[in-house]
Amino acid sequence: MTFNHILVTLFNDIMDIEEKSIITDTFRDITNNDMHVIEAIGLGTPKNMSAIAKQLRVTTGTLTISMNSLVKKGYVKRERSEQDRRVVYIMLTAKGKLAYKHHAEFHRKMTEALVEGLDPEESKLLVRALTNLKNFFEEYAKEQGMF
Repeated sequence: MTFNHILVTLFNDIMDIEEKSIITDTFRDITNNDMHVIEAIGLGTPKNMSAIAKQLRVTTGTLTISMNSLVKKGYVKRERSEQDRRVVYIMLTAKGKLAYKHHAEFHRKMTEALVEGLDPEESKLLVRALTNLKNFFEEYAKEQGMF
């Protein structure tokens, strides 16, 4: 197998299997995209729409469509700032936190499988190789004006 074949197959498998792992009886009403919005909101302090949109590399208009859906489904809630009523903070509901943890567990298992059986030197090499790939994507996206 070539690196290209492995990368293309791996990317497709991650997208497909991740989506199928999300759609359980408990979370059958959300999509892979919804789950990535939930992941961007996170469990920490509430965020505003601009911060979440920037993290996801989408416009606030695009994010608003997803956010409206997630609010309607009960995964996310909006709250106005007490200091500045123009500012709206986004946070996960209890249902949203469950979905977040469900998705995080999939990522934890995936990461554990990636490094299973590797010694510390091999792990360092893998981190370097994956960092190179991440840097390539970031540079390529900038050059193409993607973000």
